[in-house]
Amino acid sequence: MTPSDNVTLYRAHLSTIKARIDQALEKGGFDHLLSGLGHREIRIPRRPPLPLQAQRPVQGLAAAYPASPLLDSLYPGRKPVLVYYQPDDYWHVPPSAPEGVWVDEFDIRVISDPAEAVKHLPTGGKTAILGETDAALPGFLPNNPKVVLDYLHFHRAFKTAYELDRMRAAQRRAVPGHLAARAAFQAGAPEMQVHAAYLAATGHTDFDLPYTNIVCLNQHAAVLHYQYKDVAAPPQHRTLLIDAGAEVDGYASDITRTWDNGDSDFATLVSAVDDEQQALCDKVRAGTDYRDLHLECHLRLGNVLRTLGIVDMEPGEMLSSGVTSTFFPHGLGHPIGLQVHDVAGFSDEDGNLIPRPNGHPYLRMTRTLAPGMVVTIEPGIYFIPTLLSKLKATPQAKAVNWAQVEKLLPYGGVRIEDEVHCTDAAPENLTRDAFAALS
Repeated sequence: MTPSDNVTLYRAHLSTIKARIDQALEKGGFDHLLSGLGHREIRIPRRPPLPLQAQRPVQGLAAAYPASPLLDSLYPGRKPVLVYYQPDDYWHVPPSAPEGVWVDEFDIRVISDPAEAVKHLPTGGKTAILGETDAALPGFLPNNPKVVLDYLHFHRAFKTAYELDRMRAAQRRAVPGHLAARAAFQAGAPEMQVHAAYLAATGHTDFDLPYTNIVCLNQHAAVLHYQYKDVAAPPQHRTLLIDAGAEVDGYASDITRTWDNGDSDFATLVSAVDDEQQALCDKVRAGTDYRDLHLECHLRLGNVLRTLGIVDMEPGEMLSSGVTSTFFPHGLGHPIGLQVHDVAGFSDEDGNLIPRPNGHPYLRMTRTLAPGMVVTIEPGIYFIPTLLSKLKATPQAKAVNWAQVEKLLPYGGVRIEDEVHCTDAAPENLTRDAFAALS
């Protein structure tokens, strides 16, 4: 793609975002929008500040400049004003001058003192101010009007061509990391070195990842949000489950892969989950209720449990009795974009709640799929001791092949996760395409 193509994509993207903002302001009866898009959070004395994380209430504008403290304001029908704070600082490297395809689309005002910002902000009329109270300027306390946020958050699910381009790039950045992590696992590295291999291959540091990598060897794969990285290698490498993403221009990727190390039973389980995951990805189609897809995932995983001789029960009965939730206790996936778990997964454009199915409290999306949405599809089968002990105390325990469960316990579990774009026709699997490009 040429630089002029990028400019064209971004210009069309910004036009779409501004039209959404105009509509949101009209719904709320506001004349202007002001968004505080980022500030550094200071920790205890003599410790460095936490990395800047841009606030992203206004999709696409924050993505244009995710790495510097700033404010922007929108007057309907005019260029957005960007107040860009560039301090004269000899303790830290100050933000660099604005650059990129977005620069010509903004009225940029560079300041060196935060107090100067108020001279550039809206006057007159009624202003919707989005942001956090602790980052507010005097006289500009955020009001975060619900009607404005509900509308913007709902429409944030529908990605523009520019956003899809950035999300594909985030996939391409992450995939070499996953391949490097697999190679490190196969070479016998501990979790910390697997993680280091991922960082080196993606060009990320711990601080600029979109989320903290989950790097699990063996039984650690049974901990859904495993938070450590052992520095010592285990005596035997059975499993690598790595849930790790990357970021490009503010847009996140979120990919999970599980690798076996030669055990036939576990390799068969990984392959079976992968087959069902790809079948579910193919069902990311317009008009599909994501809740129904989640329940179908339970039925499919129940069939895997039955086929592999782990549970002798009909999949529908496993679902209704909660047996599948023992082995698959989380949701099918979530919206993704400027945030890994993106906003408005549960509501319509007026902020009305779309409930989860009964008995499925961890599902992170309940909306009906439509063209332009990007969601993750991440089924898994795990052997989690605390959940298995509860299953043992139920009448359904007699249907479980506990000897096979005991054999698989040291492997922890399996999760496979891709990002899938819902289109007017067949879905686009952003993740599989990125892996295929490197094969």
